[in-house]
Amino acid sequence: MSDTPGVSLVCCDLASIVIDGSVVERAFAEAIATQGIVAGTQAYVRSMVRFDRARGRPPADVMRQIFDTDEPRAQAASLAFDRSFRAAAERFGLAAPSETVAALSKIAGTGARLCLLSMLSHTALGVIADRLRQQGLADLVLGADDAPRGFPWPDLVLAAMLRVGTGDVHAVAMVSATENGLLAGYRAGARLIIGVSEDPRRLSALRRAHATHVIDNIVALPDLIAAGA
Repeated sequence: MSDTPGVSLVCCDLASIVIDGSVVERAFAEAIATQGIVAGTQAYVRSMVRFDRARGRPPADVMRQIFDTDEPRAQAASLAFDRSFRAAAERFGLAAPSETVAALSKIAGTGARLCLLSMLSHTALGVIADRLRQQGLADLVLGADDAPRGFPWPDLVLAAMLRVGTGDVHAVAMVSATENGLLAGYRAGARLIIGVSEDPRRLSALRRAHATHVIDNIVALPDLIAAGA
């Protein structure tokens, strides 16, 4: 009989299951535009490349990189991002697809706790977090405000463990579509580090980020969690 515990806490990167990356990208572009970085300029191209390479990291951290020593501009851009993203979320009514709802409900049925993690602030998340809780899709929703450091650091995963009372990192699974999210799980010591991507070109990058498993659809997640492989 194995002494290895089953998975009792599943941490899902919210961006991997609900948030459309194009919405985040649009909010980012609108935010830097408030600081004079607009489409058609070299500064815009450089900023968007930096944004793409930093997917999964807190937008505030990316803004600090772009504006370097100019903290007031970085903060202003971060606030503009929060406003733009929240407005888009409320306008388009971002919600979990039905297959995601079914998968998370199946995991909850096993007795595992579900925590949705996001690198967005609670101001940006707004109605999204409330809607997910109302749908019963999560025991806990944590944002960038809930830990000292965001992805790729382990702080949010460890904060989730503390909040739900999980005492063993080997009972934790981390699920993300980004390398930074997976690295957070790896650094926290999670037993399962599950990458999600439909793009075969992304597989090697997710593996380099220490993914123990890579799936092409969230539908496969419940069986993987149940197996605890």
